[in-house]
Amino acid sequence: MNVSDKYRSNWESFWGETPDGHGEAIWDSDPSLGAAPHSELLLPYADPERTIVDLGCGNGTQTRFLATRFARAVGVDLSHAAVEHARRASKGDAVEFEQLDLTDTHAVHALHERLGDANVYMRAVIHQSEPHARPAVAAAVAGIIGSEGRAFVVELTSASRDVLQNAASAPGGPGPKLQRVFHHGLKPADAADGEIPRLLSEAGLTVLADGATTLPQTEYLADGTRIELPARWFVLAGA
Repeated sequence: MNVSDKYRSNWESFWGETPDGHGEAIWDSDPSLGAAPHSELLLPYADPERTIVDLGCGNGTQTRFLATRFARAVGVDLSHAAVEHARRASKGDAVEFEQLDLTDTHAVHALHERLGDANVYMRAVIHQSEPHARPAVAAAVAGIIGSEGRAFVVELTSASRDVLQNAASAPGGPGPKLQRVFHHGLKPADAADGEIPRLLSEAGLTVLADGATTLPQTEYLADGTRIELPARWFVLAGA
């Protein structure tokens, strides 16, 4: 089942109203806090000569870093506006970006046909997807990596809801970047903790390694503390 028109519209409006420039989205952290340490966790299991596909690439910040660790990087996102952000920011980098609905099984299959078994990087996509779409998102990971690729998936845990609630209820209310998340109807940390590993398993994915981490954000509390959201990471293999 594909994503709803409302969900698609929420993401188009979010990215359409997000200015160009690094860090304008609350999750658009520097790769030194994201794709760099995540790559170090993935590379012991993954062939760097394979393409890596960044699922839910947004404006492509992490994708561009991944291109320095793997032979080729492709970023895909549901939102056309996000893809246009990514293309504008690339400035000749050896990456490519395209619009892709991860719940569109035919489109995911076509991507796999074009790239072969690829590696996958997916940062915080399942947790905010619509409940009915989450199995298809997990299945897309399996479909893209096939039998030879490997995936790094990191998702927010339920503890992130408390962090976000505390940030939203601080004196003066949430910061402007968090306000925009709520304004556009996005729902971070919406999945239960046990749901993510269950969906990955049901998609035929095998956990090779996993652990706890945080996803540092680009917004800070009034006392200067960076917002960091509790998360869990998985390195995965296919059937």
